Amino acid sequence: MIDHVSIGVTDLGAGAAFYDAVLEALDMRRLKEFPGAIGYGHDRPTFWIGMSGGSGFSPGPGLHVAFAAKTREAVAAFHATALSRGGRDAGAPGPRPRYGSDYYGAFVFDPAGVKVEAVCRSDSPPVP
Repeated sequence: MIDHVSIGVTDLGAGAAFYDAVLEALDMRRLKEFPGAIGYGHDRPTFWIGMSGGSGFSPGPGLHVAFAAKTREAVAAFHATALSRGGRDAGAPGPRPRYGSDYYGAFVFDPAGVKVEAVCRSDSPPVP
């Protein structure tokens, strides 16, 4: 099980504005801040953004982060919010049967080019 994930952003202010909005659609919020880094989560930081090039915050080829969503509506809200905040579409909300019979997701590229997703499925662990 993964405890947390950290990704790099090229502009911390722009990254924070993007993730503050899109993660709110998934009931996540900003929980911790350090110089050059911000942590998001439900009850503790599980997703971090930080300035690229600093302490392990540089994304590598193929980086993809998927966030669990409680509902299909939350997946749609995540996608719409991401597009309105400078994200680029990488797959509209909808079923993805090749990933599983109950897999419903949406994909975007964040302003720094990292592929992020919201996914709702019945076999997911409960989302706080």
